[in-house]
Amino acid sequence: MTIAENLGQIHQRVSQYETQFERSTNSVNVLAVSKTKPIDDIISAYKVGQRAFGENYVQEAVDKKKALLHLKDIEWHFIGPIQSNKSRLIAETMDWVHTIDRSKIASRLNDQRPSNMPLLNVCIQVNISGESSKSGVTLDALDELVELVIKQPNLCLRGLMAIPAPQTSQAAQIQVYKPLQEVFLALQSKIKTIDTLSIGMSNDMTAAIASGSSMVRIGTAIFGARDQHN
Repeated sequence: MTIAENLGQIHQRVSQYETQFERSTNSVNVLAVSKTKPIDDIISAYKVGQRAFGENYVQEAVDKKKALLHLKDIEWHFIGPIQSNKSRLIAETMDWVHTIDRSKIASRLNDQRPSNMPLLNVCIQVNISGESSKSGVTLDALDELVELVIKQPNLCLRGLMAIPAPQTSQAAQIQVYKPLQEVFLALQSKIKTIDTLSIGMSNDMTAAIASGSSMVRIGTAIFGARDQHN
């Protein structure tokens, strides 16, 4: 299967789930996770209409953006953990950041965002499974971080992101997402910029769309498995 064929299948499935779960048509966007994949793969996806690409590693993301500057309408999403010493590079190059999980990072991204660039679209990462190994703010501490982020003049809070622990069934996946969906809807009713629930990957896309996802992050199902050494 080619990247174009894979993308076609993903869009078909997304459309099918939108209908199945009574979601609006085209309410779920596909973020192509291109980390560790070569530039040619991104170009192949771009040629069939994909515009939003997700990267986990700062330097790799910066290098790819530089190499593809001629493709003006690509949207670059940073979806990896953020180290303080890398925040400037992210602030200066990315269009979106999905992984704000503490006030220090939010403040640094705001302060380091160049004034001649549009506001940096951000999502707050929530640790919904309570895993000590995962990044993310707890639901209990979310309101405080939301208040801080919305006061940053160079950031635009677009929503929430999560990576839940693997579950044994679709019903269990939906159950894990339920509290997050409720919190997202409550925030959306109060803050007009919030429109993005970034949940769902290749293995739980169905449950995520059933749970209100507006952006699914798909890598393997588009680009194939990553090399073992990556």
